Amino acid sequence: MINLTINGKSVQAPDGSTIMEAADYNNILIPSLCYLKGSHTIGSCRICVVEVEGARTLQASCITPATEGMVVKTNTDKVRKARKVLYELMLSDHNQDCLSCSRNQSCELQELGKLLGVDESRFEGAKNPSVPDVSVSITRDMSKCILCRRCVTVCNEIQGANILNPQNRGFSTVIGSSMDLPISDVNCAFCGQCTVVCPVGALTETSSTDKVWAALNDPAKRTVVQVAPAIRVAIGEEFGFAPGSRVTGKLAAALRDLGFDDVFDTNWAADLTIIEEGTEFLGRVKAVLTGGESVLPIITSCSPGWIKFIEHSFPEQLKHLSTCKSPHTMMGAVVKSFYAEKIGVEPQDMFVVSVMPCTAKKFEIEREEMVNNGVQNVDAVITTRELAEMIKTAGIDFVNLPDSDFDKPLGLSTGAADIFGVTGGVMEAALRTVYELVTGRELPFEKLHVTPIVGLEGIKEATIKIENTLPEYSFLEGVEVNVAVTNGLKNARVLMQQVAEGKSPYHFIEVMGCPGGCITGGGQPRSSDPDVRQKRMKGLYDEDESKVLRKSHENPSIISFYKEYLGEPNGHKSHELLHTHYTKRGIYNEFGGPIPVKKPEKPVHEPSKTTVSPMAVQLSKRDIAGANAQQEVYGAQNMALESENARLKDELEDMQKTVETLKRVVAEYSKKQ
Repeated sequence: MINLTINGKSVQAPDGSTIMEAADYNNILIPSLCYLKGSHTIGSCRICVVEVEGARTLQASCITPATEGMVVKTNTDKVRKARKVLYELMLSDHNQDCLSCSRNQSCELQELGKLLGVDESRFEGAKNPSVPDVSVSITRDMSKCILCRRCVTVCNEIQGANILNPQNRGFSTVIGSSMDLPISDVNCAFCGQCTVVCPVGALTETSSTDKVWAALNDPAKRTVVQVAPAIRVAIGEEFGFAPGSRVTGKLAAALRDLGFDDVFDTNWAADLTIIEEGTEFLGRVKAVLTGGESVLPIITSCSPGWIKFIEHSFPEQLKHLSTCKSPHTMMGAVVKSFYAEKIGVEPQDMFVVSVMPCTAKKFEIEREEMVNNGVQNVDAVITTRELAEMIKTAGIDFVNLPDSDFDKPLGLSTGAADIFGVTGGVMEAALRTVYELVTGRELPFEKLHVTPIVGLEGIKEATIKIENTLPEYSFLEGVEVNVAVTNGLKNARVLMQQVAEGKSPYHFIEVMGCPGGCITGGGQPRSSDPDVRQKRMKGLYDEDESKVLRKSHENPSIISFYKEYLGEPNGHKSHELLHTHYTKRGIYNEFGGPIPVKKPEKPVHEPSKTTVSPMAVQLSKRDIAGANAQQEVYGAQNMALESENARLKDELEDMQKTVETLKRVVAEYSKKQ
């Protein structure tokens, strides 16, 4: 421990602490804006400045180490004035349309203004011109950006996607993609982690609430809603519940009060996914072990951000992906076929809404592959945050709602489906079913939890030896099945590199695009609780353990569905309805592939009329022949690289000249001494 003085009080703090951490350890608040504990500490906003005895200037407390005997003052007149000036300078180049901003009353910049006592800015001047960049998943409005660079850190260092970076210099600095391309035209996975950490309204999910309200108010539409497992342990936070609180019953009741005709549970389709994916896994393993042709490892396909990532970054490895659609698109396909027939409604008259923790799901439903018989599987995706907004708009008292159940027949699920929302959950659910189908015995782990793959670590692995199989699975006798689980795109890249090099030791890999899995997806409530992931994870495991049925193959509704409609897992009808294929894209979209374009219900600004780059032209024109399009991309890429290379060369030459000059000065000075 180190000893120091803060605001006249003698305090202690752990070795290696910064001043901000030392203050926090002793319950002393230092205002900040760009700071994110444990991940983003670059001191770019300078709001956290403090006075340090002996220092010539104010110090940014988030990056200044606390030292033995240090004397710190966090609330002097000089400090307060400096913070106010810094804040007002930020406001001078900030679009202050607070009343119409989606972050109004949940904006960290607003909160900071209240804390600092600033109600207006004394500075007026030039503002950076900006046109909102609206994709199907994420909307970027750089007129609201405060250059805190949180999104840069999460995109590059946490996710390893390398999409967002500072462009230009000085007052002209903006955060964006290379060559200032729209985010839909680059290799963004749409994971939405940038929207979670953005303190203002510069990065948000592209709203679909107007579209959903319109459907709810259309008497010609039968509106069907489904809810992902991670929603039930997170949405309560928007209404004052503690993180991880299980509000499943209130959630179902709120959706019914909003006016949806059918309230279903995506968990039902998660159970369905396990049957299809487990059967696919066994089929591939059998082929490999008996001399047939197949591809291992098989990799899960539930996470659309992960799917888009592999299409861009490892397009030659798509054969490893399970062909199963994600659970919510499976549900959409079932609703518009099986359920539509059951209730006598035309599929085109049904409007399916998915409530998801994920911004990438918005992109997923627009894919050409997510269509059956000319009808889109899912019509709209809203995030947890968007649903909370709708519930509040409707005046529904969420806290005091009585619990309700999901509707039949697509509302019954097992505990295995609940844990789809956390990293390791899909793999555990699959193993519960596959092991029992193969051996006739229950998975030999306490409470059915495969402990080596439970938790929030980036990469986890387990080995399960198959012994005493049922006769029809004798080909697996004595086989040690190696599985791996990863979360976050940066970790996924590690495992995919092994696959690409032919060095992967695994048979089955689970990948979730967001750190921790869906519990901290890009559409989940923003939280300042450092333990929010652990709490939400515990909520899902508690939900799982509270159920009588905890294995997907035990779901009577799923069993009945196969008997009544599908016939058999991985059969012809299953493949038509529940399976899909993927699109080779490449880092620079050099392999083409359609890009869904957002058609906003109400445009925010006039569209830009500026000239776009050759790469952007190539990306938007799909009638160009493949070879010519690829050549155009490479040409634009090479031009950009050559320009950057020339700039770096000039900088290096200038630096070398400066170094040589300094050497001469030092040498001459040494001779004189």
